[in-house]
Amino acid sequence: MAQYNPPLRDLQFVLHELLDVSSEFKQMPSHADIDADTINAVLEEGGKFAAEVLFPLNISGDAEGCKLDKVTHEVTPPTGFKEAYAKYVEGGWPALSCDPEYGGQGLPHTVNQCFYEMLNSANQAWTMYPGLSHGAYECLHAHGTEEQKRLYLTKLVSGEWTGTMCLTEPHCGTDLGMLRTKAEPQADGTYKITGQKIFISAGEHTLAENIVHLVLARLPDAPAGSKGISLFIVPKFHINADGSVGERNAIHCGALEHKMGIHGNSTCQMILDGAVGTLVGQPHKGLAAMFVMMNAARLGVGNQSLGLTEVAYQNAVAYAKDRMQMRSLTGPKSPDKPADSIIVHPDVRKMLLTARAFAEGGRALAVYTVVQLDKELSHPDEDVRKEAADEVALLTPIIKAFITDNGWLATSHCMQVYGGHGYIHEWGMEQYVRDARINMIYEGTNTVQSLDLLGRKILGDNGKKLKAFGKKIAEFVEEEGVREDMQEFINPLADLGDKVTKLTTELGMKAFGNADEVGGASVDYLRVVGHLTFAYLFARMAKIALDKQNSGDPFYTAKLHTIRFYFAKLLPETASLIRTARAGVAPLMAMDEALF
Repeated sequence: MAQYNPPLRDLQFVLHELLDVSSEFKQMPSHADIDADTINAVLEEGGKFAAEVLFPLNISGDAEGCKLDKVTHEVTPPTGFKEAYAKYVEGGWPALSCDPEYGGQGLPHTVNQCFYEMLNSANQAWTMYPGLSHGAYECLHAHGTEEQKRLYLTKLVSGEWTGTMCLTEPHCGTDLGMLRTKAEPQADGTYKITGQKIFISAGEHTLAENIVHLVLARLPDAPAGSKGISLFIVPKFHINADGSVGERNAIHCGALEHKMGIHGNSTCQMILDGAVGTLVGQPHKGLAAMFVMMNAARLGVGNQSLGLTEVAYQNAVAYAKDRMQMRSLTGPKSPDKPADSIIVHPDVRKMLLTARAFAEGGRALAVYTVVQLDKELSHPDEDVRKEAADEVALLTPIIKAFITDNGWLATSHCMQVYGGHGYIHEWGMEQYVRDARINMIYEGTNTVQSLDLLGRKILGDNGKKLKAFGKKIAEFVEEEGVREDMQEFINPLADLGDKVTKLTTELGMKAFGNADEVGGASVDYLRVVGHLTFAYLFARMAKIALDKQNSGDPFYTAKLHTIRFYFAKLLPETASLIRTARAGVAPLMAMDEALF
């Protein structure tokens, strides 16, 4: 039935042919010895773990879900999840890109990103348990005290403990300035934290010995709003002086959310009743510290939908080749059979190619961005680090929103390919659609990401970050525009670049008169800029494929077909998006509330 084959060939293409990551890493002392063979070997083994250990648990985990014991407050994940996690820890996978000082392997984040794409394809619900732990590690690595690092990082790196982030409350989601959870200072320097958090992914489970909750709360003297939020470590079990696990802390799961998808992950309502915590960073500066984890999560959520897009595409292709229905409009393609396979039908191919293009474009963008993240963290040149940080900031909301929107469309298309069978649980396709839907919502809804992109990342610095990225595109256009065989890619890329510049200027001028104009245009605008990033990377991939199309390797022929489909059938969406973005906010805001 369902199947998954790790896309190692395309990963290698993006890593080594498109981005030449080994040369990039040679500029970073901490990664200078990382070569292509090492990366490929790690990802090959990672792909085996994803396909052989996690993938077989995906459908069964969705059907079984998690179970809460209301007496002990323990949550039992689906059958096989704990054993899979033990194998994950045994293989050293949690430590892949972590600091060697705390037991990590010190590999680039780029390698971890590619590994996690495969994990998400295999089993998104399971992958959320260790995925959140890595975000907690990053947060404490950046903002924890030496004592906190000593107590927590080694255990998070080893995978012995997992982590969560506890932000949302029943009355506040995105607007964290409204949160009410309280933190009372104690004489010993700790804090007693009381409140309720909801929608906490992996909030309670039995996979690991302990869970490290990162909790946002207010001190008694906290200013109102987001400037009065502090961040605390609240472990499930207290930590003894020797680092061992002690008694249970006063934080527990009060209920499990009954969800549309990701059933195998425990989405918890967490109750804190005087739970003991320690402050991370400075009082009232908790959001700045938590943003390390939140930004990592936003990149991770984009990666979740990328993984789902890939696995949905693979299964839909296999089904389309096997399923016999009707005849081709141009005459029988399998005259010895009672019907042709449905892959002969143009619209079936359109749905498949849409998913394929979204997977390959998303993979290129995700890996491109995490290479910039590695530069930001590890490059010795301060100017390079700053430039890379700006680019990561610009691209993060695009990865989160554009790739997850595309994932929703792609998984829906792939379910459609199956016809009625796509709606049936045993085939596995409808699960990908349900799982993909949450990715557009959590870690800041895609509308919030759009507001962040246009309002903060672009208009907030007068377009500086966008212009820097646009300069890369312009240089590529100028360099490759002389090639006749590149015109079908260069011309639309250059045209869209010019249109984005004009649209940005126009929206900036409108926003001076009415800030709601940003809200009215931002979702369409992000999708336009998302296409700009895809078109740029697809054009770069087209250059490579054109140069190697006569090599005898069908990979490059297939790559060119996918790219040509993208430019012909998907990129033109930008014309209508630009038009609706320019339509302004009046059609949205003119109607009186009473008329709704």
